[in-house]
Amino acid sequence: MSRIARRRLMQAAGLSAAGGLTGILASGQAPAYAQSTTVHWLKWNDFVPAADELLRKKLIPEAEKQLGIKITLETINANDLQARTTAGIQSKSGPDLIMAFNSNAQLYADSLADVSELCEAIGPAQGGYYQIAQGNSNDGKRWISVPYCIIGAEVAYRKSWFKQAGWDQFPKTWDEYRAAGKKLKAAGHPLGQTLGHTFGDAPTFAYPMMWSFGGKEVEADGKTVAVNSKETIESVKFMTAFWKDAFDEGGLAWDDTSNNRAMLSGTISATLNGASIYIETLRKPDTYRTEDDKPMKEDILHGRLPAGPGGQYAFHSAQSTMVMGYSKNQKAAIDFLRWFHTEGNYRQWFEIQKGFSCGPAAMWEKDKMWDIDPVMEPYRDAAKYGRVPGFAGRANQKAAEALTKYIIVDMYAKAVQGMPAEDSVKWAEGELKKIYAA
Repeated sequence: MSRIARRRLMQAAGLSAAGGLTGILASGQAPAYAQSTTVHWLKWNDFVPAADELLRKKLIPEAEKQLGIKITLETINANDLQARTTAGIQSKSGPDLIMAFNSNAQLYADSLADVSELCEAIGPAQGGYYQIAQGNSNDGKRWISVPYCIIGAEVAYRKSWFKQAGWDQFPKTWDEYRAAGKKLKAAGHPLGQTLGHTFGDAPTFAYPMMWSFGGKEVEADGKTVAVNSKETIESVKFMTAFWKDAFDEGGLAWDDTSNNRAMLSGTISATLNGASIYIETLRKPDTYRTEDDKPMKEDILHGRLPAGPGGQYAFHSAQSTMVMGYSKNQKAAIDFLRWFHTEGNYRQWFEIQKGFSCGPAAMWEKDKMWDIDPVMEPYRDAAKYGRVPGFAGRANQKAAEALTKYIIVDMYAKAVQGMPAEDSVKWAEGELKKIYAA
């Protein structure tokens, strides 16, 4: 009853979730915040630097003027976000808004503000949130974070080198990709991939590899660990041979920027990534050249991760924004998120991303931005094909813990370094049972 009463009160004041910003702008007055109200927003250093520049120079100043609050934007390395989140919760102080990657918000659900009212206004109005956004930001009872974007993970590849190896199109199956990679490596153009403890490129490769062979972490009940199966073992055996045949074996130590540098320098022929490699070649066409001194941007295409005997899957990195439970500025923080995700404001940010980030809801597939560059077409509806870690159960706190401990990634990393496939899978089973039995 208290929720209903609050909503009615807000409607009477012209500040409902659906109409709050409209009412504010129509009145020409900012909300009645204390002059000292400051919202501290912590997020990653965007792989598209122009997007952070847009926030700092245009969108945030506009929001401050219209909402009557001060917004402090802090950006850090994405791999440091989890530590900052934990520190804030433990000390009950810190940023009001913190970016979460993938299902990390599930780890902190009890320490986050309920943003259901906001999400239930944004999602339906923009064509409905994708399953991957829902899985990461809803704990089954409420919305614990506001979906921000989905970073499509596709394979960026050098089309001329693949053609020399006999492939006019990107391989459709893992067997074909291995055959192409073997020829490319022999020619001095290996594939590039990390199996390290880094938030993006490692899990977005390892999980789909397991799924595409029919492997899974748990059964549909979300409790029974099921990773130790014939299907998972076959995927590990395949990856071990694939790694030796086709990959730059130094990739084990890479982070999420290493493969970008390797691709841009001409060291590797293909890598799973967001669109940032291609976007960088567009931004600096005179810097990134092919071996015959042509713009590298003209030699890059994108393809989906191949299919295996169990199907074709993807794990796209999702970002969301958590409103911290300890924050004394929750209302101002939520009002800012409502402002930012208004179609006209979000579109400015979305379009400057040039496809590196997909919108969290279906409406953004239709944006005119996608019509500009056919090389980006594979990213348009990439979010439709995303699966959330924790399959065959749903995303939850335990699945998020397994992800952040890199158990599935390490299962493959141990095998390519010499551990028998059966032993690496058994190790993963033991680690997952520690989590799911707790």
